[in-house]
Amino acid sequence: MRTLAFLACTAAFAQTGAPALNDWSSYGGTQYSWRYSALNQINTQNIKQLAPAWLFQTGDYAENLHSTPIVQNGVMYLITARLQVFALDATNGKVIWHYRYPSPAAGLPGTHADFIQNRGVAIGDGKVFFGTKDNFMVALDQRTGKEVWKVSIDDPKQCGCNITGAPLVVKDKVIIGGNGGDQAHRGYLTALSTKTGRVAWRWYVVPGPGEPGNDTWKGDSWRYGGGSPWLTGSYDPELNLLYWGTGNAAADFYDGDRVVAGANKGAPTNLYTASVVALDADTGKLRWHYQEVPDDVWDYDAAYEVLLMDREIRGQMRKILVHMNKSGLTFVLDRVTGQYLSAFMVPEVYNWITGFTEDGKLVGRNEPVLGQKGNFCPSTAGAKSWNSMAYSPRTGFIYTPTNETCNDITSNATPASEGKFYMNGEFPMTLPPGRTTYSHVDAFDPVTGKRMWSMPYRLMLLSSMLTTAGDLVFTGDPEGNFFALDARSGNKLWNFQTGAGHRGAAISYSVNGKQYIATTTGWHQTVVGGAVARIFPEEEFRLGSTLVVFALPEGTR
Repeated sequence: MRTLAFLACTAAFAQTGAPALNDWSSYGGTQYSWRYSALNQINTQNIKQLAPAWLFQTGDYAENLHSTPIVQNGVMYLITARLQVFALDATNGKVIWHYRYPSPAAGLPGTHADFIQNRGVAIGDGKVFFGTKDNFMVALDQRTGKEVWKVSIDDPKQCGCNITGAPLVVKDKVIIGGNGGDQAHRGYLTALSTKTGRVAWRWYVVPGPGEPGNDTWKGDSWRYGGGSPWLTGSYDPELNLLYWGTGNAAADFYDGDRVVAGANKGAPTNLYTASVVALDADTGKLRWHYQEVPDDVWDYDAAYEVLLMDREIRGQMRKILVHMNKSGLTFVLDRVTGQYLSAFMVPEVYNWITGFTEDGKLVGRNEPVLGQKGNFCPSTAGAKSWNSMAYSPRTGFIYTPTNETCNDITSNATPASEGKFYMNGEFPMTLPPGRTTYSHVDAFDPVTGKRMWSMPYRLMLLSSMLTTAGDLVFTGDPEGNFFALDARSGNKLWNFQTGAGHRGAAISYSVNGKQYIATTTGWHQTVVGGAVARIFPEEEFRLGSTLVVFALPEGTR
């Protein structure tokens, strides 16, 4: 039986390696976070024949469907916004088992509509793992869906935090970050035993007294410093290093309570927020860090995905990583040492800096002034939000959904109150003048920083990217269109109206020699989605909670 097939390979199962093949075993496809499938049965020559194979309605329409499905040995694992987990036959959508997480008590942080979301599960050690909005990690039996263990990560009443990101399984541990960068909270990563749920280690983004980096915080502001690593990291098994992006410093728009007077803003400030960090996977010990936005006063999280690849740099093969923060500034680092190699800017509209130096230092900082309204681009929604970019080893390009919006920020100096909202500002989203399109799909060569092609779109793109060995790039828009582009030219080759907006992710997998493309649908209507609706009031963004799975008709060549 397909439902029991995983038992034969559980011991050998590993999420290592760069390209996903038959399975989609991790949030980013594999632990390298490429969102690339090495399958090529569906390609540029036959894409016009791609058609729906099956659909699955989750029945959970609270905040629509924007998680990344996981597939292993013909079984798909899918989680909804209100934490219903399904195991499905990946060939037809038949339910194998269904788990419902109990609704948390009303009034707990994380139960507000803004935080009713979950971006995905992880699998490993015969279990399915996910985080909850009341701050637990749960492990289910992969065969039956029965709860194996449930562990509290933190008290949400105290920290104001919750978990919306997908965990990452590395060897015998499952690692999770949490939200809280916009609350008076000290962010951290937690590693738990996959077998028992026992905490193996915890690494705090903001160092405490006596720890390296604590002197970059004013007084006791470190206690409420934010920095939460709220998305999913990457892992290099050869180096045994975890790579994670960290969130913004708190308060978001006012630094008077957290920056030491006279501090050089070109130097590391408020470590280790707005950074990429490398941690020993066994111990959680910090090996190196690179701070992308010292003294972040724009809410430019660096918590997003970290792409690991080996590329030739100046005639030498290097183990590198590519990382974009919310501002759209994209860094290329040596992933062994953290050495800065290069950077490039992705959005066309930005005014928070005038540029950056050859060694990656920010130039011409344009900062909010206390109590005065100022317009800053990109917006706090980001040149790219939490939706992931993709990388193809065939083309050598990264593919990113880029948005062109701004904010009117008015900062204030409200004191911190533990676990409470701590952005210290109002920040309505605005549109930059003189444009008729407000987003674009881009292909960039990460080594040269050159934009290879661009496809403009009139609204905003907030769905993750998928690329395949068939030289295709897939993503979706808020109007319900799921479409494929030629990975080398950017030409649109295929489009399908799914009936609901796209805010989640597409994947590719194969069962019995047949390749499938699956996408989650349903526009997330709060936080960024709500802001988008306000700046485009004439548009109708389509809600829903349906998984749509495509394949080629039998006999297609």
